Amino acid sequence: MRDDDGGSAVLRMRGVRRVFAGGAGVLGIDLWVRPGEIHALVGLNGAGKTTLMRLALGMLRPQAGAVELDGVPLHRVPPAAWAAVGALIENPLAYPELDGATNLSLAARLHGVAAEKVPATVHAALAELDLVRYAKVRARRMSLGNRQRLGLAAALQHHPRLVVLDEPTNALDPRGVILVREALRRRASQGAAVLVSSHHLDEVARVAHRISVVSEGRVVGSLDPHGVDLERAFFAMVHDDAVARHASTAGVQL
Repeated sequence: MRDDDGGSAVLRMRGVRRVFAGGAGVLGIDLWVRPGEIHALVGLNGAGKTTLMRLALGMLRPQAGAVELDGVPLHRVPPAAWAAVGALIENPLAYPELDGATNLSLAARLHGVAAEKVPATVHAALAELDLVRYAKVRARRMSLGNRQRLGLAAALQHHPRLVVLDEPTNALDPRGVILVREALRRRASQGAAVLVSSHHLDEVARVAHRISVVSEGRVVGSLDPHGVDLERAFFAMVHDDAVARHASTAGVQL
């Protein structure tokens, strides 16, 4: 599969639409993520970022359009292919009565890591996100930030080809933010395709190769990660789109 810029996309969404009661949702979005690329989605709360990521992972089915993984429609993707995907959507999945190392061991096995490689995989994941001291601590006793890092470790430890993370730096302290930033750069340098959402423009600009702006269920433009005054550009883009849509709607009503 070739994307619009000539690269081979791991994840591709074509005209994807999913609307909920009340009108919120995703309204026909095209999106792709290439190997070695970090593609960031930014938008106000309720813009549709999480819905879009759920659609990308098959957690929701589109009412229109198509989602493809390595050129294969999601409903035809074999179960084994999902072992090469790592995701964290909203809340990290961790068994509260199990300690950090055991949670990671289970996640590794579920993602197809061979039994004999699990100990080394878990050790590396604990070290990468500075969780070694919590290896024997039950997840329910961890702070929100440490549970978030545990969830991120579970999503990244098997070195997936596709990484999908929704607001990954939520609840993290500055040290945790830096660790996640480095982990994402590391995965991209190894060839992973990374899709990440955030409302922290300054943070995603440090790691993203592309930034797409989502507003009211649509991609309304893109931002240059190296641009000046990204916040001003972001809010201007969202505002101008809202004004244009209001004018268009008023014109139709007239």
